[in-house]
Amino acid sequence: MSPERGPLAERLAHLIETSGPITVGDYMAMANAHYYGTRDPLGAGGDFVTAPEISQMFGELVGLCLADGWQRAGRPEGALYVELGPGRGTLAADAVRAMRSAGLSPEVHFLETSPVLRAVQAERVRQAHWHEDLSTIPDGPWLVVANEFFDALPARQLVRTESGWRERLVRVEGGCFVPAAGPPVPDAALPGHIRAAPSGTIVETSPVSLAVVRRLAGRLAAGGGVALIIDYSHTRTAAGETLQAVRGHAYADPWQEPGESDLTVHVDFEALAAAAAGAGVRTLGPVEQGHWLTALGIDARAASLARGVPQRAEEIEATRHRLVAPEQMGSLFKVLALASPGWPDPAGFA
Repeated sequence: MSPERGPLAERLAHLIETSGPITVGDYMAMANAHYYGTRDPLGAGGDFVTAPEISQMFGELVGLCLADGWQRAGRPEGALYVELGPGRGTLAADAVRAMRSAGLSPEVHFLETSPVLRAVQAERVRQAHWHEDLSTIPDGPWLVVANEFFDALPARQLVRTESGWRERLVRVEGGCFVPAAGPPVPDAALPGHIRAAPSGTIVETSPVSLAVVRRLAGRLAAGGGVALIIDYSHTRTAAGETLQAVRGHAYADPWQEPGESDLTVHVDFEALAAAAAGAGVRTLGPVEQGHWLTALGIDARAASLARGVPQRAEEIEATRHRLVAPEQMGSLFKVLALASPGWPDPAGFA
C-alpha cells in the first residue's frame, strides 16, 4: 500500500493479500472499531452531528417519553436508563434531567466500547456505568435508547449475478480496496420478494443487528421496560446499496482510508421489528422522527425555551425545524419502539 495510508488500511491490505478477500461486513466492522476507538467524531470539529447535539429538546423529549411509560406502568422500582452507543453522553444528560423532573432517577448504563468516547461521556454523566455487552447490565425494567447505533453495525452485502446471488467481498486491486462478487449464497438467505431481482442488484443484511435486537428484546420481555430505536432507515426490507462514509461533514468513498471515516448503512426496521417480536415484545412504528417529536410536544417545548431566552428564539426555531422538517431530519430518521408485555405503548406512536 502507498505510504500515506493509515495504519488500519495497511493492516487490512496485508490481511487480504495474505489470507484472501474479506466480507463487506468484516471490512465495516474493523473500520468502525478503529474509527470509534481512536477519536470523538461528533460536533463541528468532527465528522458529523447527531440530533442530541443539535438541540437539548431531543434528549428531553426522549427522557419524558420513557418516564411517561414508566409512570403508566405503575412506577416499578429498579428502573435503569440504558443507552446503546451514547456518543458524547449529551442525549443521556438531557434525558436523565427530564426524567428527574418527572419523578424518576434511574441508574445510567452505557453500552460503549470506545475508550475515547467513554472519557467524554464521563464528563457529562458522571454516575454512568459502562458495559462492553448487554449481558453485564443488571436486571430490572430497562428504559432503552439507541440513537444512530444500529446504522454503524456491520452489514453483509449480497449481489445478484448472472449465476445467482453471491456474497460481496473486499479485495485489493492496484493498491485499492474494491468490492467484488464472491461465493454463492442460497436463495433462501433472501426475502422472497427480492430473490428474482435483476443482475447487479445489491441487498444488505445485518446479522449482528438482529442478534443485538433479539438479546435486547429478550431482556425487556423478562424484566419489563421499553426501548426507542432511532435511526435513518428502510421501513420495509428492500434491495439497494446504502453503505456510505462520512468524513468532515461530507460524503467520502467508503473504500478509501478505512478507519478514517464513519461507515454506516440504512437500518432495516422491518427486519429488526420481526426479530424483536420473535423474542417476546410488542413493536410500534416505525414512525417518522418529525411526527414523533411533534406528538411528544416539541413545539410547546421550543416555545417555552424561546420565552426563557428570547434572544435565542430564532436559533431555537431553527433547531426545532432541523429535527422535524421532512426535508431535514424529520422524514429520513424514524423511530421504532419495543414494549415488554404488561407495559403501555410509549407515547408518540398513535
